[in-house]
Amino acid sequence: MSVVIVGGDSLGHIEKKLYERGVTKLVHVSGRKKSDNKRVVLNNQIAAVLIFTDYISHNLMEAVKSQARCFDIPVIFSKRSWSAVEQKLAVGGLVNA
Repeated sequence: MSVVIVGGDSLGHIEKKLYERGVTKLVHVSGRKKSDNKRVVLNNQIAAVLIFTDYISHNLMEAVKSQARCFDIPVIFSKRSWSAVEQKLAVGGLVNA
């Protein structure tokens, strides 16, 4: 399963935890630079998009949501903490918690 993470300067231990739960490919875009708007390119190989709400601009969030809608990719909004991410993924049924 491929996951795109948007937001947050670093992932810390979240990256390791996602790989432990079945993610095979992880793409992280910090969302801090203007050029990051062009770096987020989704396709139908992506299983989910995880957006860290406390580390992303509104314009980038809207652009990512729009792209995800085109490919029918679920978008998960979470704070940048493993407990919040784990809870959101379990509710969405995307990762076995």
